[in-house]
Amino acid sequence: MSELIPPTGVATVRIRAALIAALSAVGFAALIAAASAPPATAAATGVVNVNTASALERERLPGIGESKAKAIVAYREDHGAYQQVEDLLEVKGIGDGALERIRKLVVIEGATTLR
Repeated sequence: MSELIPPTGVATVRIRAALIAALSAVGFAALIAAASAPPATAAATGVVNVNTASALERERLPGIGESKAKAIVAYREDHGAYQQVEDLLEVKGIGDGALERIRKLVVIEGATTLR
């Protein structure tokens, strides 16, 4: 880290030492915070039945906000029940990436249990 701050004079040496100490403290604090924080991708438990769940229940899916949840409901109302999970690709705003993120959490039969 010290190689990032060029040395020139006594004042600079003091500034360098203070900067290195501050950067080290910040780095250490960030490391402690990261180690004690819950994982960002904590495993969700349960599933959402896209044929029976409300828009609010669908919002529990990662990456599905209010507008996508409403679009999922609207598509089902216009086209009937989803026959397979891949039918979600027909919903505006749901692409391959979004489907892959939620695939293991979505079912077309059974109860919604995602919490």
